[in-house]
Amino acid sequence: MQRRTFLSALAGGASAVAFTSISQRLRAGMLADEPPVRLDPSGAGESVFDRVRTMAGAFDARLYTKILGAANAFKEGDEIVGVAAVDEDSRVQARTLLSNTRIEEIDAHPLIEDSLSALLRRSRDDRAAQRTEGMTVGDLKRFLLDRDEDAIKGIMPGLSSEVIGCVVKLMSNEELIAVGSKVFNPLPGSKVGARGYLGARIQPNSPTDDVIDIRWQVFSGWSFAVGDVLLGNNPVSSTPESVGAIEKTLKEVIATFGLEDVLPHCVLSHIDVQAEVEASQPGSTALWFQSIAGSDAANRTFDVSTEKMLGYADARSGPFGLYFETGQGADFTNGHAQGVDMVVHEARKYGFARALAQRVAQARANAGAEPDAWLIVNDVAGFIGPEVFRTKEQLVRCCLEDIVMGKLHGLCIGLDVCSTLHMSVSLDDLDWCLDQVTPACPAYLMGLPTKIDPMLGYLTTGFQDHVRLRETFGTRVEDRMWAFFQALGVIDADGRPTEHFGDPLWVYLQYCRRKGDARSDAEILSDGTAQMDAVRSHGVFLPRGHGERPFDLEPGLGEAITRIYDDAKESIWAELPPAFVAGVPGAVSVATRSADREDYILHPESGERLSDAGLETIRRLRQNHNGRFDVQIVISDGLNALAISEEGHLAPFLDRLRAQLERDGFRAAPEHIVVTSGRVRAGYRIGETLFGGLDGRRAVLHLIGERPGTGHRTFSVYLTSADGSVWGREDAVDHNITKVVSGIATTALSPARGVDETMSLLNIVNP
Repeated sequence: MQRRTFLSALAGGASAVAFTSISQRLRAGMLADEPPVRLDPSGAGESVFDRVRTMAGAFDARLYTKILGAANAFKEGDEIVGVAAVDEDSRVQARTLLSNTRIEEIDAHPLIEDSLSALLRRSRDDRAAQRTEGMTVGDLKRFLLDRDEDAIKGIMPGLSSEVIGCVVKLMSNEELIAVGSKVFNPLPGSKVGARGYLGARIQPNSPTDDVIDIRWQVFSGWSFAVGDVLLGNNPVSSTPESVGAIEKTLKEVIATFGLEDVLPHCVLSHIDVQAEVEASQPGSTALWFQSIAGSDAANRTFDVSTEKMLGYADARSGPFGLYFETGQGADFTNGHAQGVDMVVHEARKYGFARALAQRVAQARANAGAEPDAWLIVNDVAGFIGPEVFRTKEQLVRCCLEDIVMGKLHGLCIGLDVCSTLHMSVSLDDLDWCLDQVTPACPAYLMGLPTKIDPMLGYLTTGFQDHVRLRETFGTRVEDRMWAFFQALGVIDADGRPTEHFGDPLWVYLQYCRRKGDARSDAEILSDGTAQMDAVRSHGVFLPRGHGERPFDLEPGLGEAITRIYDDAKESIWAELPPAFVAGVPGAVSVATRSADREDYILHPESGERLSDAGLETIRRLRQNHNGRFDVQIVISDGLNALAISEEGHLAPFLDRLRAQLERDGFRAAPEHIVVTSGRVRAGYRIGETLFGGLDGRRAVLHLIGERPGTGHRTFSVYLTSADGSVWGREDAVDHNITKVVSGIATTALSPARGVDETMSLLNIVNP
């Protein structure tokens, strides 16, 4: 699962009281429906371990974990896990206790024990660890604030991930900025991540994986002198064929401009798919991407393990190594918090990345190369939604914590300062967030033509934002890429915008000339204009030029973005009309445990399991089917009911799907199960009830409305196929065995093509 499940709009704002059901808490990793953490004032010099023994009579692992969590700045996710302080006084007390706690005591009491924990221990430098012997966490905080970069780097390799996670809890935002602004881990042979530099990953996403969309977004970014770290696409389709086509496109653009040794490319599919593409098309890939988590259990959600990732690291002997994406809250929202707070989980992800960086270095040394290779990380802060945190202030806090934790692990870390459309973070709020975060010196930020991603449907950093931040904070673009932008003619020798600044047509002209295109300028520009019009018709914003200032949007573009933002809010709150549901052929209506739309939006787990009445309906359906069918079609409103009810979407899709299922020999149940307030995991639970214990492979095809904010009203198909024995184990089926076809709409991936891709995947998993 790579960034594909989206939530909806915030209800209740920052003052909303979070409801957390027992089932939600249990799924998040709690052992019981526990109360928040309340702590009385501490005694002089009292540590966390002293308090635990006082309260429990002996060491109690759960109480210890809760006190560490209580030291966190408040976020809704920690409250759901059951480790948040009950109030600010208790939070202050938890921080005081933690400040008095010795580092070696924390290291002697690991919060999670698994294979990742063992790897994290092996990756620490024992000699560097000796330099912090006898320190408390408070001492470490003072050391980080008082000492210079060289001194800090002398102890960094010896700091455990859990200690790094603990020390940031003691710091104010200003203190996090102070540490972030003096520790830098630039990429080898590059200024990416160096002092004074702020880079950009161009994120050229397309609603249909159209390589023309992708190529023109690169041209657009470069026209603003943005895009010096990575060309990194999030694909709609995870098939090797689609991923390979995008890899080829990105590589070709880079090679045309002679940047092969300067700038890598990447398609953010599962790492297994990237390896398959490289095996079939040697040399087509550069950086290899993978989302990673903070424990073995959570990593299984991404279908990776420590062993698998170590194997891939051992094979990365080229100049471009690995690229990881993380984010606070991903562990608990996937049901694997294990009772541990979000900051510690995030720190463990950076420890995982540090350990893998060491293995990549060893692989390069074994190959006779310089050991350093590019290994980068970005934190996707704000991507999950209001069950993790809800406000712009919390988004900034998360970003600052993660910058410092990543840097203290020795990583080159960037940010996706982003917001889903159900958080109380607006387009204007993101500017404020960027201004608060940039002084902490992340290595890079995302870069898109505007703040709205045309495929993922969330808010993030636009190209013009980078131009504004460069002017406001005096940050620089990587030297070799800056020289390229000057040679391209979009900036002059003094770094000022030229007449071609912000004009992707000019970049296209240079691209064609470098490819030996002999047409006249007028012919090339006419062709380019037609291509730009086609890209824009796909819902991909492609600015040409800018407003009064170089960082102002092209006139009229801001209003268009606002219209999409408003449509997204409408889509999020929409529900399937009863008359529409009644018109679905063979509709069997069921509801989830969500009390209403607000509950569904704020508490995703409530939409993952059926109500008692809904579950009984599915049981009766199983009896009626008597094992005759091997495919069940499920339809959910999801986060975009309008995508399901939009004219020309559902009916033609179902007609074509059923025809192809019959053609290929599948036995599809005649009923369509229509779920109110349904999320992706509701489909898994339906499959368990229908197929558990039956012979052979059985598949659920779950059509669900998604991604409000793309400018398209799109739905996706989540395809899950497993043997009846697997369906029969409660919660055994999850995202790790699911394939997805996304972005289906009459204005994006057509319903006909959506069916064809769905059937292609189904036939692969059901040979």
